Amino acid sequence: MGSSGISSISMYALNGPTPTPQSVPGQSHQAPGVGDCLRQQLGSRLAWALTGNQPSLQTTTSKGIPNTVSRNVTRPRRDWDAGGTSEVTEAALVRDILYVFQGIDGKIIKMNNTENCYKAEGKANLNKSLRDTTARLAELGWLHNKIRKYTDQRSLDRSFGLVGQSFCAALHQELKEYYRLLSVLHSQLQLEDDQGVNLGLESSLTLRRLLVWTYDPKIRLKTLAALVDHCQGRKGGELASAVHAYTKTGDPYMRSLVQHILSLVSHPVLSFLYRWIYDGELEDTYHEFFVASDPTVKTDRLWHDKYTLRKSMIPSFITMDQSRKVLLIGKSINFLHQVCHDQTPTTKMIAVTKSAESPQDAADLFTDLENAFQGKIDAAYFETSKYLLDVLNKKYSLLDHMQAMRRYLLLGQGDFIRHLMDLLKPELVRPATTLYQHNLTGILETAVRATNAQFDSPEILKRLDVRLLEVSPGDTGWDVFSLDYHVDGPIATVFTRECMSHYLRVFNFLWRAKRMEYILTDIRKGHMCNAKLLRNMPEFSGVLHHCHILASEMVHFIHQMQYYITFEVLECSWDELWNKVQQAQDLDHIIAAHEVFLDTIISRCLLDTDSRALLNQLRAVFDQIIELQNTQDAIYRAALEELQRRLQFEEKKKQREAEGQWGVTAAEEEEENKRIQEFQESIPKMCSQLRILTHFYQGIVQQFLVLLMTSSDESLRFLSFRLDFNEHYKAREPRLRVSLGTRGRRSSHT
Repeated sequence: MGSSGISSISMYALNGPTPTPQSVPGQSHQAPGVGDCLRQQLGSRLAWALTGNQPSLQTTTSKGIPNTVSRNVTRPRRDWDAGGTSEVTEAALVRDILYVFQGIDGKIIKMNNTENCYKAEGKANLNKSLRDTTARLAELGWLHNKIRKYTDQRSLDRSFGLVGQSFCAALHQELKEYYRLLSVLHSQLQLEDDQGVNLGLESSLTLRRLLVWTYDPKIRLKTLAALVDHCQGRKGGELASAVHAYTKTGDPYMRSLVQHILSLVSHPVLSFLYRWIYDGELEDTYHEFFVASDPTVKTDRLWHDKYTLRKSMIPSFITMDQSRKVLLIGKSINFLHQVCHDQTPTTKMIAVTKSAESPQDAADLFTDLENAFQGKIDAAYFETSKYLLDVLNKKYSLLDHMQAMRRYLLLGQGDFIRHLMDLLKPELVRPATTLYQHNLTGILETAVRATNAQFDSPEILKRLDVRLLEVSPGDTGWDVFSLDYHVDGPIATVFTRECMSHYLRVFNFLWRAKRMEYILTDIRKGHMCNAKLLRNMPEFSGVLHHCHILASEMVHFIHQMQYYITFEVLECSWDELWNKVQQAQDLDHIIAAHEVFLDTIISRCLLDTDSRALLNQLRAVFDQIIELQNTQDAIYRAALEELQRRLQFEEKKKQREAEGQWGVTAAEEEEENKRIQEFQESIPKMCSQLRILTHFYQGIVQQFLVLLMTSSDESLRFLSFRLDFNEHYKAREPRLRVSLGTRGRRSSHT
């Protein structure tokens, strides 16, 4: 009997042992790096295999079987008898399987909704081998339906976004290749029907051969179905991450498939990215990109609030550092255009390179993520950041304003601050409700003109102003006065309202501490001036000595506090800030360094919540200094009045003697002695008042030292040592009798 044209493909393949998937021509898994050959489609290869030797069909027909016979002979029944009276043939199963491959129920094999799979009906007369083989083949139909259902649902969903639509397009592309295979198989089946292959000959389409020929397509469909499952509910960059996760496999065949899909899926993401870093434009209608924009944010908060990272949308093939740089690049471009009003074209800032204009460009980019892609991001990041910092420093004098904050709000301009205090003293001793801001502003301008502050830039001086805080009952001008520094435009991005609020708090603290130093200086001047005047009142020397001792204690305390604040807090923190600012690569680095600077001085100046107890004790010390000033002024006033009366009495006495009269009468002398006695009797009260003040002051200082000793900040613990270097307070307070090493260990345990 002559053979059909199909059987001439390979007699061994048709009649011999069923080849393994690896032995099928063109189906072997290849090593990585084979490029497009790895993705050669099975449909094309199978079509060539099935039709390559078709001329032999004519030869066979001409040898033994007339065409008329082939048309008139009754052909064996191929379809299954629905009544189940005959055994199901393999040919009928093949015909059903080809429909199932497309997700269409056959006559024998149908979808079982209960078990969610295709299987032969229970009444079909099938042996176990055929039933198992049929079930394995029918899995392709189930996989096809799963993928097709996903694409049908998502393709019309506009909210799925460009990345999702690209994913659906990639799935459609793979299904299209799968349909090519099915088309070849259907064509061969039709060819056999038309040419009479079934006239006693074995069909080339058997279940075993279908099992072999569909091995690779089944792997592809399984991979696609797994992707569909993994990508459910995901969109945008999150979906790209889900696909990228499947590229981390050792199977080069699967890896090639997923990389091809990833190149299609990631193309919209990379298009978003390049448009953002080269143009600063963000057209993300469906919120797929990892950079988010808030249109409600105003220009003054553009840098801080307008643009943020959607961490869930960062593709896994882009690192967090890269995504931060991408955010900064586009943000810098928009900041320059909208806040700095710098319309310099991006091409002059950045050397724009070729972007991912097509999926193939995206595929090429994935082959060199660590070099080419990283290089593009780094180049754009460094160039835009450098340009932005140059604009801020040269056009808007950012660093000059930062130094002005240090000089004026942090009291770094010593001559100006001292002269300002001298000029303000007559005004600030008055009740706060009687102050007028325009008067204080005039005094400020006078202080500027009289000191080195006059040499500052007019741009800086015009921003320096006076501010009066909210008045509470009993406040004096000292309690409500503050310097202010107006910021606007681009520099307000660094000096935000929160930052200026911190500066205001620190200024008030430093101003109050400086005022204590100013008061103690006046007290010491009073000592020196009045000591000579009151030399003729020996009974008053004890009071003077007591005042001098207490004032010396306070001077030591304030000097040590000023040293700590000026050098250990302000100067060290400022030096650290300045070094960071000089080395900053972008505006975020400057903002972060500035915030750390403010947080540090807020903490070390005892203005944070953890140091509230320390600050309360320090304010109590300041109150005692003011109390000493008031007490000493009252004592000196009484003493000087007494001295003045005595001098007047002696002057009057000398004048009468010069006139030849009695210098003093008995009555006047008695009255004078009585007055002197009353004054001398008031001296113990003055001493008692000073002793009480000393007792309160020392108690407050001792409590302050105890709190310093238990602080977690090492610099504060060493401050307690300097404040009590001669152990004067340690002798009075048992809790202070601990070594510095023990203090540190105790505080770390607490």
